[in-house]
Formats: sequence, structure tokens, C-alpha cells
Amino acid sequence: MDLPGARGALSAAVISTLTSAGGTPAAAVEVAGHAIRRSPDVLLDDDVQLALFVLDELFYRGFSDVADEWEWDPGLLAVRAVLEEAFESALRERVVVPGGIRAERGAIADALFAMTAPGPGPSVARHVAKRATLEQLREFLIHRSVYQLKEADPHTWAIPRLEGRAKAALVEIQADEYGGGAPDRMHAELFARTMRGAGLDSRYGAYVEQVPAVTLAAVNVMSLFGLHRRWRGAVAGHLAAFEMTSSMPNRLYGDGFRRHGFGADTTWYFDEHVEADAVHEQIAGRELAGGLAEQEPELAPDILFGAASGLLLDDLVACHVLPAWKSGRTSLRVP
Repeated sequence: MDLPGARGALSAAVISTLTSAGGTPAAAVEVAGHAIRRSPDVLLDDDVQLALFVLDELFYRGFSDVADEWEWDPGLLAVRAVLEEAFESALRERVVVPGGIRAERGAIADALFAMTAPGPGPSVARHVAKRATLEQLREFLIHRSVYQLKEADPHTWAIPRLEGRAKAALVEIQADEYGGGAPDRMHAELFARTMRGAGLDSRYGAYVEQVPAVTLAAVNVMSLFGLHRRWRGAVAGHLAAFEMTSSMPNRLYGDGFRRHGFGADTTWYFDEHVEADAVHEQIAGRELAGGLAEQEPELAPDILFGAASGLLLDDLVACHVLPAWKSGRTSLRVP
């Protein structure tokens, strides 16, 4: 994956540091503080979210033109800490977490199912199924590709941080996500197949430059939770909400692609998730999130916060994409 182009002073400072183009981590920390203070909404700030995405990506597959040694550079970790603190604050200002939920397996699972129940409002899935143009289907895949081409990786960080029932549940889910040992059945590979079937570039990170801040934020929140042990409860809650809101939407996504004449090879990714996530939602809600709450009751609020954060960002993505499509505009930064 190549480094993306900067979207402002902050991402420029981070990128110039990584490329030894005169930037320094200390200077980037100072710029980060200025960027946060100036930003009206860090969740929708292209400069902030791109900078955080770039720093997080050092812990995944990295960049082709960046030395691996930057991954644990103390100065860059300080930059990331500034951005993560602002990101967390922005989420806490907007996320609504249900109160009075007992730290019991059944109570936590019931709360998560209530939080993820489908609403009557507009949805990207229903638009894709019934009205999306071919170009909008491709835009949909481009938005999703930033996460789906590394599907499951952010949540996998939590495996060594859990034990007992919760750990076993997470491993069971992730084993399916990684194809049960078959490379061609890994969900990231199935999504790459869908992209190729739609005439898109399926290389990892190929479309990062084209997606807006809100799409990056929806991925960055997974890394925020996954890369910190203190957020292991939020990882469990986020994954539970992710699985609970997957099965029916993926049925609709598949219908939308079939409506445009795409065959089973292209819709395999969506069809696979209809069945798999109907099972995963039960495991994630009851065994992973609920089991973790029983093991560590003090994490119950974090579990619900993680779920609510993921749902909020999904809603923000929909609020960006649907109005653009309905007015005939592209939802991407670069068409």
C-alpha cells in the first residue's frame, strides 16, 4: 500500500515524518494539537481522520515506502495519543449508551439486540437493493473496501487480551472470518473477488484517497478499540453490533448486485454473510460480549459504548452517502 496524499497540515506533517521529508514527530505533535483545536468535528475532519488512519496502518500492513521501524516510534505514538483522545471525546459527546443494564450474559445480549434492531428510516442496504445505479454500487464497494480488505483484523487484536468463554467465542468467529484455514474463503478475499467482479481495483488500500473522513472514522474506531487493552470491552461490543447488523443488510446488498446482472461469483461475499452472521450474532452477543461482562463486570459500560460507537459511525456514513446519491452526486472525495 502506498502512502496517500495529505489532506491538510496535520496529515502532511505525519506523512513527511514517515518519508523523512523534513518532518519530525515533535513537530507533528504540535500540529496535531492545533488541528484538534481548529476542527469543528473531528469525526468528519479529513485531515484528522487521515492522519489517524496512517498512524494506525503502521500496525497492520504498513506502507511500501515507509520503514517498519516507525511502528513503535515514541514520537509518533505521542501524535496518535493526541488524536485518539480527541476521537474518544468526540464519540463520548455523541454516543448514547443505555443505562441500568446488568452485567449478565443475557441482559447484555438483550441490550445489544435492542440497540441494533433495524429502524424505519432510510438505509444504504435498502437503497442498494432497490434503487442504486451501477456506479453507486461501485462507490458502495469503494467505501467498504477500506475495512473489508482487512476484514476481522482490528477485532483480532483482542484475542490475547481475553480469556475463557469470551476468548473462545472470539476465536470461533474469527476462524470463520479467515476462511477456516482456506485462503480463498477468507472474507477479505471474497470481498476482493466482488470488487474484481464489479470492475474495481482489489488491491489493499487502493481507494483510501477517494473515501471521505467519515468512512475512515468508521475504520479508525475499530483500530482505536483493538490496539488498546483497556478497550477490550469496546472491541467485544463493537464486533457484536457489527455482526448483529450484518445478515439482513448483506441479503439486500446481494439483491442489489443481482438486480444489475452480477452472478454468484460476485455476490458470494454477501451470500456468505447472510448465513454466517446469523450464527455469529448469537455468538458475539451472548458468548463474547455477554460472557465478557460476566467475567469482568466493570467492562459492561465499555461493551455498550463500543457497540454504540460503531452504530453511530455507520449512521454518519449513511447520512453522508444517501443524500449524495439521491441528489445525483458522488459520495466519494474523488469520483
